[in-house]
Amino acid sequence: MGVAMDALISDLRAETADLERLLGPDVWDVPTPAEGWTVRDQITHLAWFDEAAVRAATTPEAFRGEAREATAGGLDTDRLVAERRSMPGPAVLRWFREARGGMTETLSAADPVARIPWYGPDMGLASFTTARLMETWAHGQDVVDGLRAAGYDAVREPADRLRHVAQIGVRALPWSFAVHGRPAPAAPVRVELTLPGGGLWAAGPEGAADLVRGSALDFCLVVTQRRHPADVDLAVSGPVAREWIGIAQAFAGPPGSGRRAGRFR
Repeated sequence: MGVAMDALISDLRAETADLERLLGPDVWDVPTPAEGWTVRDQITHLAWFDEAAVRAATTPEAFRGEAREATAGGLDTDRLVAERRSMPGPAVLRWFREARGGMTETLSAADPVARIPWYGPDMGLASFTTARLMETWAHGQDVVDGLRAAGYDAVREPADRLRHVAQIGVRALPWSFAVHGRPAPAAPVRVELTLPGGGLWAAGPEGAADLVRGSALDFCLVVTQRRHPADVDLAVSGPVAREWIGIAQAFAGPPGSGRRAGRFR
């Protein structure tokens, strides 16, 4: 993915720290934009899958069987978080820190050419690590949005590590179509984004007829389905790009419900 693993792990740790600072003692029961989920649920979701990531990286064959069984009837993430709703906030935070620490150490020590099984297709180590960073950022956005709606002074400044989220969003273009039962487009899409630090990040061939242009933050909010495309300032041209942005999904699993238009204007 064009990035050294030590730099990627460093960005994952930075994203984790940015989320942890929001987790004060009185926030755990605050609702978030994910229907029925509180801040507690967002963090237990991350901790549960961090522990699963360690099993996937260290005992891949056993994990493949576990994943097949878990996904046979559809992976019920609502049930997974519901099982932990009685955990006190401090216990959730300890669990998350321990699970995240174990995962980052495991990924740091893993074979750089390893293929890691998951609840969808196997991934290379860098792609897998990027996916965990993306999940951290996306669920962190739910936490921020929930806290702001509840009147908390929750601020999260965008950082250039959003390029990792943008990368996985672009690579998930075929998946976005497939999960909606649509054929992958033959025409390429060019994506040109301005990073928070002012630099340009781009993917796709120059001169492509289909183009998405805007801020990295707006793009990442859309591909993680934390904002409706109508509520961000992306310039989208070309039929393939317009169709993609309407269904973009950077995460595995069934089609996400996204956010309704106008909720975060």
